[in-house]
Formats: sequence, structure tokens, C-alpha cells
Amino acid sequence: MDEQRYDVWASGAAYDRFMGRWSRAVAREFTAWLGRPDGFAWLDVGCGTGVLSAVVRERCRPGRVLGCDRSEAFVRAARGAVVADAQALPVRDGAFDLAVSGLTLNFLPDPAAAVTGMVRAVRPHGGLVAAYVWDYAEGMGLLRHFWDTAAELDPAAAELDEGRRFPHCRPQSLHDLWTDAGLDDVVVRAIEVPTVFADFADLWGPFLAGQGPAPGYVAALTLADREDLRETLRTAVPTAPDGSITLSARAWAIRGRTG
Repeated sequence: MDEQRYDVWASGAAYDRFMGRWSRAVAREFTAWLGRPDGFAWLDVGCGTGVLSAVVRERCRPGRVLGCDRSEAFVRAARGAVVADAQALPVRDGAFDLAVSGLTLNFLPDPAAAVTGMVRAVRPHGGLVAAYVWDYAEGMGLLRHFWDTAAELDPAAAELDEGRRFPHCRPQSLHDLWTDAGLDDVVVRAIEVPTVFADFADLWGPFLAGQGPAPGYVAALTLADREDLRETLRTAVPTAPDGSITLSARAWAIRGRTG
């Protein structure tokens, strides 16, 4: 199965409904953890719809923020962003105090090249390089229920499960990326946020928008198979008497500084 053909990123609004609402909460915890002084220059690598950049502007009093993403549709939804490949950053060496990346590294063909580029982009002797990725392997309740259900009905779906596809959704692999790039004082921590759905329609609806591997898989199903998946998933998720569904989402965050 060609996994990457399901990794569709073409609509900022659709992505925001699927994962953006949870990624904002993670971005707030992440920026608080970094604790940078006012006036710093930030580079947001793989900025997507600009969720992390927006939180930086709201909470960190930056001198400037530049976002970059290879998706033109996402850049149109972001503020102060340019279309650029995270693996070939169009910035001067040492031009930023911090280079950050939110929920992007797992989807890059060469994450090590992206981290190396982030190191190049920040000032030597104290520049910060930091990122966070979803814990697809164990910590994403929504996607764990989805892929476990999908694989039960269609064993081939297991090949698309981000927990299997993306090695850098684990803390040790992230740590190795940072140390291999020559960064010092590397620290990894978990950030966990609740993901509460008003009802099953609130949970299922974003899967129909085709943004990302799981919705891409749903879009490729026949109508009958899609209905079967929906109803099986409905019985699998924990539903409260009022119809609400409470899960949680965990991200792994990492930071390191240039020596």
C-alpha cells in the first residue's frame, strides 16, 4: 500500500477541524516550557496553518516570527508565512534565536536534514532548536481507536497507522535526532491534553474531510466500507450518558541548544 498518497494536506480549514483544535493546546504548553525572553526572532518550520506561530505571537512577545511550509493552501491560512521546504530552509545562517517545529517532523522524508537546517538557522552558542510531535504509537486516543478499528475490518489498513510508520513519534528516536545534529542540553518531555467531543458526529465528521492519513484512508473507502467503519468505531469509543466522548492526546516535545 502506498502510504504517502493518503497524506493529503490541502485545506487549512479541514485540518483545523481535525487536529488544529488540539494542537493549539499543545502549542500553548510547548511555548510556556521554552520560556524564552521577549524580543527573540522565531522560525516556525513546517508551520502548517500557523497554529504555533499564532501562539508565539500571543504569548511570547517575539521580535519577529517567520513561518514556512511546503503546502500553499496552509500558507494562505497562516500569517507571516512563506512556501518553503523544511528540508531546504531559505534563510541565512544564524538569523534566528529559535527554530521550532510543531507536528511536522514525522511527515518529512528526511527529518534529520530538517533538524540540521534548523540548527543552521539559529545563532551559535545558545540558539534554541525545539519541536513536538504527536505520540502516534501510544498517546493519541482518537487515532488509536480509529486505526485499531480500521485494521480489525481491513488488515491492510495497519500499514497506514502513523504509530507504525513514523519512528520519530517516540522519545528516544527524537532524542537521537537532536544529539546527532550536535545539539547540547537535550531534553524530552510529554505534553498531554484532553480531546473532548460533543458527540460521535463531532468525532467522526473531521474524518470525512480528507486531511491527513486517517481521513485520506476514509476517503478512499467504498460507501459500504465507510459506513461499516463508522458504526464499528462508534461502538469502540467510550461514550458518556450525555453522548460526549472524552479521550486524550499526547505529544513528545524536545529542545536543545547550540554549543
